[in-house]
Amino acid sequence: MDTITAIILAIVEGITEFIPVSSTGHMILTTRLLGFEEQDNLMKTFEIVIQLGAILAIALIYWRRILNLLGIGRKKERAGVMPRSRLNLIHVLLGIVPALAVAFFARDFIKSLFGASTVLWALVAGGILMIVAEWVNKRKVRITAHELDDLSYGQALAIGLYQIISVLWPGFSRSGSTISGGMLSGVSYKASADFSFLIAIPIMCAASGYELLDSYKDITGDTIGIFAIGFLVSFVVAYLVVILFMRLIQKIRLTHFAIYRFLLAAFFWLFVMR
Repeated sequence: MDTITAIILAIVEGITEFIPVSSTGHMILTTRLLGFEEQDNLMKTFEIVIQLGAILAIALIYWRRILNLLGIGRKKERAGVMPRSRLNLIHVLLGIVPALAVAFFARDFIKSLFGASTVLWALVAGGILMIVAEWVNKRKVRITAHELDDLSYGQALAIGLYQIISVLWPGFSRSGSTISGGMLSGVSYKASADFSFLIAIPIMCAASGYELLDSYKDITGDTIGIFAIGFLVSFVVAYLVVILFMRLIQKIRLTHFAIYRFLLAAFFWLFVMR
């Protein structure tokens, strides 16, 4: 792997990790385009490292919320100044435990599903779910959680259960399934995105850390430079993408991402897979 390849992959990771287009799917398709084997050990380790860069970016964006959840640095509540946050660690646990449990017990099965053709079908299926979620959220569901602190335990659990789909189906998109799950459960688009990004930190740390236990030996004096470049580029790109996404969230609908997913799947099916 050369520097240009590392930068390309890190940019793809940074752009796609937190928006509902599937970073796993994009990485599988990109590595295929670049000519890498899907089972290449060095590539797998590199993907873990750049994913950690993206995690650091989201942690930096939500650092105040994280400290509040941990009870660190929280100011004393004063009337009319700073109401105590109602989102707590129970919400986070409900949002991540179902997916972590499935990932732990079905790890080998999930790995057997990784492949370009699986991703293409997942891109389409995930896009359909996103369109349905947006339509239902606008017309059929009464929104009870407009902000992150309005989230109920039941809604947090529903989002966690929807996240299982992305665990079992590579390419479906973790953020796509969680944001859609939130919107189908009466959570606003913005609050669903906020919660999706927030629970990404522990679940991605757990998944990446577990995988890194098998792959850390690939980080050597010869590869550390490439890994460092990938980590830094992924961090910067992911930070900018999430900030931009949250600022434009009222203009960029789930349907727009769904259409992109359909076009990407069609492109690869017609011009790459054949």
